[in-house]
Amino acid sequence: MAMHTGEPTAAGQGPGRQEEPPDTGAGPAAEPGERHKLTALQGLAALSLDAMASVAYGPESIVLVLAAAGGYGLGFTLPVTLAIAALLAVLVASYRQVIAAFPDGGGSYAVAKRHLGPRTSLVAAASLILDYVLNVAVSVTAGVAALTSAFPSLYGERVWICPGVLVLVTAVNLRGVVDSAKAFLVPTAVFVGSILAMITVGPFRDGPVSTETAAGHASALGDGATTVGALLLLKAFSAGCSALTGVEAVANAVPSFRAPAARRAQRTEIALGALLGAMLIGLSLLIGRFHLQPVEGVTVLAQLADASFGHNAAFYVVQFATVVLLALAANTSFGGLPVLMGLLARDNYLPHVFALKADRQVHRHGVVWLALVSAVLLVFSGGDANTLVPLFAIGVFVGFTICQVGMVRHWSLERPAWWRAKAALNGFGALLTGVSAVVVTATRFTEGAWLIVVALPLIVLAFEKVHRAYGRIGERLELGRVPQPPERSRSLVVVPVSGLSLLTCRALTAARSLGDEVLAVTVTHPAPEDRRAAEALRRDWELWNPGIELVELPSPTRALGRPVSGYVRELTERQPDTQVTVLIPETEPERLWQRMLQNQRGSVVAHAVRRDTDAVICRLRFRITAEPR
Repeated sequence: MAMHTGEPTAAGQGPGRQEEPPDTGAGPAAEPGERHKLTALQGLAALSLDAMASVAYGPESIVLVLAAAGGYGLGFTLPVTLAIAALLAVLVASYRQVIAAFPDGGGSYAVAKRHLGPRTSLVAAASLILDYVLNVAVSVTAGVAALTSAFPSLYGERVWICPGVLVLVTAVNLRGVVDSAKAFLVPTAVFVGSILAMITVGPFRDGPVSTETAAGHASALGDGATTVGALLLLKAFSAGCSALTGVEAVANAVPSFRAPAARRAQRTEIALGALLGAMLIGLSLLIGRFHLQPVEGVTVLAQLADASFGHNAAFYVVQFATVVLLALAANTSFGGLPVLMGLLARDNYLPHVFALKADRQVHRHGVVWLALVSAVLLVFSGGDANTLVPLFAIGVFVGFTICQVGMVRHWSLERPAWWRAKAALNGFGALLTGVSAVVVTATRFTEGAWLIVVALPLIVLAFEKVHRAYGRIGERLELGRVPQPPERSRSLVVVPVSGLSLLTCRALTAARSLGDEVLAVTVTHPAPEDRRAAEALRRDWELWNPGIELVELPSPTRALGRPVSGYVRELTERQPDTQVTVLIPETEPERLWQRMLQNQRGSVVAHAVRRDTDAVICRLRFRITAEPR
């Protein structure tokens, strides 16, 4: 029962093909949905926000861990950052190959599905889902933290600001990923430009221009130390790797790019890696340059902006750009997760509704589901990013590791030129991310990491349960087999009525066109006023004489659905070779609010018949429109 999404691939993009159309728009022969897809620049804005904005909390995560060893520990910020940058280079190279090998998207899920088996692919998919959901919550909370660093008076309102930002991002994404990409181009450029400007200006300062932001805040430094253990360095490395989140988003959403999708996605991946690496290393150098110490209630990035530019307009530009981009970094999840859920739905691991697209090429159900779950996490965290970042990293590392192990197997099977070197690169990356996953899980287990350890297998079990359910449905429907030729059977149509009207006439006319025999039924009650109404209906029916029998169904209570379903069940038992159809006439008011005035009898009858019988249900809508003037 898989539903194919029909997304374009890069297959057939050979040397003899014409170069891709310019990014300004789709050509005349382009697919109808092509204009709703991404160019390389739009992809950088729409799908790389998470990775680029993570420089706001990645270096801070390193500093907070190393601060436990005092000022001496902070001296290892640059070496740890360089190790993370090296891992970033490995990941970018790896995912560039993933994009070429799997142009239909899916990232680690697609790699694991082909090379590591269905169970492993489901673990990868579960880790990606957790990653995407947590990314929304982390990005929003970190953005609000940047805002409160600039305006401390808003700190007490952060729990209300976070949901407001989430609603705004969700609304933009429901309009379509291209519209959101265009909206995010300017904030992305301002943020990247401000960070690069800070990295350029900061090294020329003899010392911090200003420390006003950190003034009056308690230091988070631990007691002085003269040695830093390997475990602390590993913990700092794994914490700082939260800056690598989002590197896989481009590979997951390759179908969102315009043709040739794979080539555009590869260019986007390389640009992302270069920008992210430069910003991480540059900020690390500034931390050492200014001997920055972490303080409570103020972000590291805010202190760096204060030290490089001073507490002036430039400082607020950096903070405002950080707030906007961190809030919008959630767009990476809104761009990647619905596509992944669409792939899972196509493979029968999620309800098929997640594979449906709206008219703007949006997986609307995936977007709404992501927003609701993220809202729950925002409430759970109380608007504190540090509560969620450790949970964030685990799912990321699991997905990275599975993807790179799968790529090692891919190279060993395909054996292209230089396959040994490529496999060694992926294997080394898998080792690094695997170690990081173990370290962050062990060190943060009691701080909430156990939730991810529990959630991963539960999500996998849910996938398998959905898959088995679709398998049973497929067997019952004999999907994949050629069915017997259709045969005509005798048809009986039952029409529930409560009075004579134009609606009754329309319903009986439709019923006669559908069936060989038509029966009208009405439910009667023993109360005096109900008995008088039933007698009046019988009298009017005989005067009208439509040529259709009216059957009274007595009911001791005022139940409506059960008497009808019971009578239909009796008919099907007496006439097993007859197709029984229940045609339910209903009015459809002109105005939406007028639907609240209806008694919903049709829904009650339809629910009872569906629950108790195998009869076909047909609901006849009679539209009520205004009289023409």
